[in-house]
Amino acid sequence: MNIEIQPISERIGLKITSVDNANILKLDLESIINLFKSYGVLLFRGFATNTEIFKEFSNLLSTDFIDYAGGAFARRVINGDKTLLSVNDYQFEIKLHGEMYYQKTIPLMVWFFCAHPASEAGETTVCDGRQFFNEVSSSTKKLFSQKKLKFTISMSKEDWQRKYQTEDLSKLEEICRNNYTHLKVNADKSIIIEYICPAIIPSSCGKYQVFINSLLPTKQLNPKILNFDDDSEIPDDVIAELNEVAERITTNIVWQKGDILMIDNTRVLHGRRAFADEKRDIYIRLCAPAFSA
Repeated sequence: MNIEIQPISERIGLKITSVDNANILKLDLESIINLFKSYGVLLFRGFATNTEIFKEFSNLLSTDFIDYAGGAFARRVINGDKTLLSVNDYQFEIKLHGEMYYQKTIPLMVWFFCAHPASEAGETTVCDGRQFFNEVSSSTKKLFSQKKLKFTISMSKEDWQRKYQTEDLSKLEEICRNNYTHLKVNADKSIIIEYICPAIIPSSCGKYQVFINSLLPTKQLNPKILNFDDDSEIPDDVIAELNEVAERITTNIVWQKGDILMIDNTRVLHGRRAFADEKRDIYIRLCAPAFSA
C-alpha cells in the first residue's frame, strides 16, 4: 500500500494519503489508533471510499454510536441510519466548538465524510483545545476557573418533542437526569432546561488543560441562552479575545470528495466556514473510540 503521511497543518493533525486509491479497510488499525492518540485529528485522503465504506471503516474503530437526540441543529438522516447524518441543513459559519458540550453525555469521537465538497468555501475548521488553552490570557483562564457556563433554554412542547425525539415526558425527565440537566415543566408542557459545565477541562490523560466547550457558536447564534453560572454575563472583551485566538490558530480542512476525518472530541474543537453551494454534502457520525484513550 503506497501511503504518504504528513501534517494537516503546522498546528494540528496528520493527513494520511493513499497514492494509489487503496482500500482503506486494509490499513493497519493499531497504527491508526496510535497516531490518533498522539495527534487527535486524522484526515484520510485518496482512498477508495463511499458512504458504506465510511460506515464500515468507522465501525472498525468506534463503538456506542448515538443518534443526536437532544442536538442543537436539525440534521438529516442518511439512508435510514440514525447514526449517519448530514450537516448541511444550514449554510452559515459555525464557530469552533466541542460536539454537544451543552450536555453531560458527549460523543468522545466524531467522524466526518465528504460525500460532495462545496465548489468553494465550506471548509471544516479544527483547533487543538490544548493550544487554545495555552493561547488564552491568564486573566481569562482565571475567570473560567472561577465561573462555569450555564445554558438556559426554553422550548415549547412541540420543540422539545422534536429535539429529543420523544413525546414521553418521563423519557425526557430521564434524559435530563442522565445529563445533569435541571428541568422545569410548565403547565402547557413547555419546558425550561438549565445545564452548567466548565469551559476548561482536564485532558483525558490528566496532563493538560483543554479549552473545549460550546461557548463560541452559542454566543454567535443564540447569545441570550448562555451566561455564567452566577447569571452574570460573559464580558464582550472575553468573547472578542476567544474569537481572536480561535481565528489565529484554526486550521481549515479543504474537502475533497471521499475524504474521511477522525476527531478526538475530548481535545479538538471543530466548526465550519460558510458556504453557498447547495451540493455540498458532509456526513457526521458520533460515537466513542473502540480502544482505550
